[in-house]
This record gives sequence, C-alpha cells and structure tokens, in this order.
Amino acid sequence: MRSRTNIFGNIDWWLVLLYLVMVLLGWVNIYAAIYDEDHSSIIDLSQRYGKQMIFIGSSLVLALIILLTDAKFFSAFSMVIYLLTIAALVGVLIFGKEIAGSKSWFQIGSFSLQPAEFAKFATCLAVANYLGGSNIDFRKFSSVFKAFLILAIPAGLIFLQNDTGSALVYAAFIFVFYREGMTGHVLIIALIVVILFLMALLIEQWIIIAGLLLVTALLLILMRRTLRSVAILITFLVLASGFVFSVDYAFDNMLEPHHRSRINVLLGKETDTKGAGYNVNQSLIAIGSGGFAGKGFLKGTQTKYNFVPEQSTDFIFCTVGEEWGFIGSTLVVALFVLLIVRIILHSERQRSAFSRIYGYGVASILFFHFAVNIAMTLGLFPVIGIPLPFFSYGGSSLWAFTILLFIFIKLDANRLNIL
Repeated sequence: MRSRTNIFGNIDWWLVLLYLVMVLLGWVNIYAAIYDEDHSSIIDLSQRYGKQMIFIGSSLVLALIILLTDAKFFSAFSMVIYLLTIAALVGVLIFGKEIAGSKSWFQIGSFSLQPAEFAKFATCLAVANYLGGSNIDFRKFSSVFKAFLILAIPAGLIFLQNDTGSALVYAAFIFVFYREGMTGHVLIIALIVVILFLMALLIEQWIIIAGLLLVTALLLILMRRTLRSVAILITFLVLASGFVFSVDYAFDNMLEPHHRSRINVLLGKETDTKGAGYNVNQSLIAIGSGGFAGKGFLKGTQTKYNFVPEQSTDFIFCTVGEEWGFIGSTLVVALFVLLIVRIILHSERQRSAFSRIYGYGVASILFFHFAVNIAMTLGLFPVIGIPLPFFSYGGSSLWAFTILLFIFIKLDANRLNIL
C-alpha cells in the first residue's frame, strides 16, 4: 500500500496529464489564432501567446501549491473563500473597469483580473460545504431555498456586471443538486420553461395558450381526478400562461440588444451575417473549411486574416476546426469527455460527501463551458461569451479552471485518509 504520508502518492496523474495536454494544445492554438510574422517568437511577451505562456507557468505554480496544501483546508475555509469572492464581486461593481461592455475587471496597471471566474470554484466549495455538512432534505423548501441562494448571490452580482454568460454557468449546479437528492421534477420544470420560452419567441401567444388548455383538458380526462391533482393542473396552467405572456416583456427589457439580436439570428427570425450573426457565420466558414484533416498548422486562411473576432478567446475552437479539421476537433471533444467522465467516476469513489459534491460541481461547470462554447461556435447556441476551459486565452480563466480542477485532484488524493 502506498504511504499515506506521501504528498503525491495518491494523485491521479491521468487527470494531471489530461490537464497538461489540453493547456498545451490551447497554447498552440492561441499562437495560431493570432500569429504575426513580425512577432513569430512563441515567447514574445508583447503578443497574447507570450502572455499565455506566463499564465500557464503561474497556473502550474498554483497547481503545485494546491497539491502541497492540506486537503482539510478547502472544507474548513470553504465559506470564507466564498464570502471573500462575493466581496470581490461587489467590489468590481464599484471599482471595476468596463471592458467589452462588462464591468467585470479589476485593472492593476496593465494587468486585469476577473473575479467572476474565481467565483465558480468558490461557489463549488460553498455548495459542497452546505450539502455535505448537514442532513439536507431536498423535499423541504428551506433546504432547496438555501441551496439555490448560494448560487443566486454570485450569479446575480455577475449579471449586474453585464456578464450574462458567466451568470448562466450557475445553472449547471442543478445536476449537482439532482445527484444529491433533488427531485427530477425540477429538471422537468426547467425543460418546460425553456421550451415555453422558445415557443413564445416563435409562435403567437394565443396559439400556445390554446395548446396549454388542450394539454390540461387531456390530462384531466386521462388522469385520476382528485382535488389535489386538479389544483396542480390549474396552477400549472395559470403559471405557464403567465410565463408565456411575460416572455416578450423580459426579452425586450431584461436582455441587452446584442443578446436579443443573437437569439433572433439563432432562431432564424433575423438574418444578419454582417452584424449579430457575423461571428457565428465566419466561425462556421472556418470550421467547415478545415475538412477532415484540416489545412495544417498556421495555414488557416480564416484564422490568418482575422475573419473571426475573438478567435483566441471565445472562438478558439474555430482555429482547431480550420487547421486540424474533423480529426483535431474530435480529439479536443474526446479530451473533454475523458476529463469530465473521469472526474465523475472519481467523485463516486470519494469517502466524504464534501469531496463527492465538489467533484460533481467541477464536472458540471466544465461540461457547461465545454458544451456551450462549442455550441456557440457551431451556431447551435446564442453567443454569450464564455471561454473554452484550458484553451481560451486569458489569465483569470486559466487560473480559475486550474484551481477548480486541482482542488478536486487534491481531495481525491486524500480520500484514503478519510475513515
């Protein structure tokens, strides 16, 4: 048996290897996305790929520090870390700098820091602390309310920063709650809400209401009619109808103009290849032109001539698709699937509820980012501006995802010390 005093003895090196491979591939593709013949050196610190090299080096230092830290620290100070992050989110609303329409950054000289990225792992710790530290019963309203409140506070503060994409990430925690005993009815309700929202944008309201009345009438005929069941159906009809009528107001008044345009383009209500739909259109051209094997490293014409905006950040997957083709794109998807599945499997072998819940939180956040980011580049989801983990350019993003993952690696390595 391995010695329990060996700090690195029980670490899952496959997870570490997956991380290193993904970070390296991300660096190579950032280099390709903004390659400039006048600045061809990969260590040129005036270019994003040179800066990303520094971010990668500092991320490795962060990973090492986490692995050297006592695993009990993360559970003992989880709420402290969460509250400090909330304070940072409040602070950035007051003292932050607005970049690309979002007031989400602390500017320190030439260096920018985005607290919203770090709030993800902090919230993950807080959720694990709450759900793992006491007997939570998701059949009780108080338990559900407190669990969602932990998510609502950072999500609301991030939404106020005009960073809708980062706020939506917290919806991923519903999978964590489901694993920990929340009824599947919540997932069904969430699915119904999404369907009604899309229908309200595409179909006349009176048609939807007529459909709801028909469904309610059929259920009343087919199901056993009791006072409780009838009351539930009528309540559903009233709430669903009210939601349908509120969609237009929310869409027109709560979303930013560019968000409305992107959703309309995605739904086919608008065609704007030079405006709201420009990024996605150029992205599809880049990925499609890569074919099966790609055009080759530094040979992507869409990439080389800067046709795709934000290609080194939110649209980095375009570079993969154009220069490495279907083969390279499949490899990247496979790496993410392997990483997420391995985290889930390791979460199930944890001896403490805190570690298991945290692991599911890590998997959920990574899955949301991975799925939504790639769906954005393929035109299957509105452009909401979230990075592809370990691939997109950015120090805050890379540091936060590194901390998120390596805390779990440390907790997993410590599982044998828990009786």
